[in-house]
Amino acid sequence: MNQANSLCADHDVEIASVYRSAEVPIFAVDPRVRLVPLTNLRGDGRVWTDPPERKRRRLPHKTRRFANRLPHGNDFRYKRWDPLVDLAILRYLWAAKDGVLVTTRPGLNLFSAWFAPRRLVRVAQDHMNFDHYKPALRAAILKAYPRLDAVAVLTEHDRETYRAGLDGTGVRLERIPNGIPPWPLPPAELTSKVLVAAGRLVPQKGFDLLIDAFARVHAKHPDWQLRIFGTGAKHKRLAAQIDELGLEGGVELRGLDKRLDEQLSQASIYVLSSRFEGLPMVLLEAAAAGVPAVAFDCPTGPAEVIADGKDGLLIPPEDVEALAEGICRLIEHPDDRRAMGAAARERSYRHSMLTVRQEWERLFTELSTSRGASPS
Repeated sequence: MNQANSLCADHDVEIASVYRSAEVPIFAVDPRVRLVPLTNLRGDGRVWTDPPERKRRRLPHKTRRFANRLPHGNDFRYKRWDPLVDLAILRYLWAAKDGVLVTTRPGLNLFSAWFAPRRLVRVAQDHMNFDHYKPALRAAILKAYPRLDAVAVLTEHDRETYRAGLDGTGVRLERIPNGIPPWPLPPAELTSKVLVAAGRLVPQKGFDLLIDAFARVHAKHPDWQLRIFGTGAKHKRLAAQIDELGLEGGVELRGLDKRLDEQLSQASIYVLSSRFEGLPMVLLEAAAAGVPAVAFDCPTGPAEVIADGKDGLLIPPEDVEALAEGICRLIEHPDDRRAMGAAARERSYRHSMLTVRQEWERLFTELSTSRGASPS
């Protein structure tokens, strides 16, 4: 959304969504960006307007009993076979007469590599990291991606990983980080006794580890509070963990908040407890808000955002005790907290949408020019 919003002032921009789960997107979209839903289905195959208890039996849904044997079936979003979904994607790709096709997850990148017309400039984005993917998906990627014009990754680590697998194939590899729009609020004052974490409530995000770490923090600093924003399958399990540790009132599962920028501006520390990442957007947003972060140095992303000890703290991955110690350090040393928050805000320009937009425009122009197309 940020990429589309930044480009639409000077370019014709369209976002095509394979699935649909709501009347309007959660994130704000510039009215100049066209939104095209390719199907009226949720990711599980149900029609998006159906209530959860309704079991609609559309005929193609029966094919979802079978595993998808096509290469994109190795992406969990397309693990179940649904021929009408595949057909909707293919029809969209072939209807495009010209321009740059940007695909944003492995399954769609594979679609683009194998089936998108060569008249398009085809750019695949990877928002996770290559090492995290299962062997079958990695094999499909290495076989298909040389057919693309370019592959864009979020971190230097991932670019080197892809280079090792795609060396000599001729596909262009670019590192272009996530971008964030101008921060709409004043920098955080860092005086509240509030920690913030945000993300889907799934094992990847490591909120179980964070709650364990906060139990140690709470024993030393019972007046501090942890607020976790997000929804997901592990909500009940995390709520039970909070009860088991006696952290009621100390830890809050706040659900989805469309104004996370306001929540960050009211926080004093951001905590990232992920087991793995791509380049976590909310870590960039915390930096723009001037909130120092304590983060697991997981693969990948945190080490490319945080200069340890200068604008935040990097903690050995999944080390609960060290995470608690890092949080306590920033709680107990407010001068360090303020200095790191100011440094994080100053360095956040590297991920401003203006800077990132220029990198995308450069790439698109160079690829188009090499094809003999108009740079515009």
